Amino acid sequence: MGRVEESIDVDVPVRVVYDQWTSFERFPEFMEGVEEVRQLDDLHAHWRTKIAGLSREFETEITERVADERVSWRTSSKNVKHTGTVSLRPIDATRTRVTMIMEFQPTGLAEKAADKLGVLDRMVSGDLRRFKHFVEERSAGRGTPGDG
Repeated sequence: MGRVEESIDVDVPVRVVYDQWTSFERFPEFMEGVEEVRQLDDLHAHWRTKIAGLSREFETEITERVADERVSWRTSSKNVKHTGTVSLRPIDATRTRVTMIMEFQPTGLAEKAADKLGVLDRMVSGDLRRFKHFVEERSAGRGTPGDG
């Protein structure tokens, strides 16, 4: 099983970060390869991704949600196997450290090769950088999380 752990400091309060992170349908705006996330209910979402030319659709289930602190999930589809946690830690009243940990089971030759080459590590790092920019820009008066 592969594992990725990345952190980034975001210049917004933890509440804003949590609210944005739990707006799953906005993920395609900052996550590379995520084409659509459709919230099915409070605990389940349907994902459509295309990464390195490989299209996948799968379901995720929230396994833990602690406001302003943590969101954990796992896939509930047979074709994609991963779990993850995003932890939020206030640095001070206006800054938050975001840490993402994902564990995944690569399937097929392409995914195994991508894992060995650190492709997912770079994607997660890029996603966190884009999330930082996304949430900071929205917080700076160009809209608030949840705006359409």
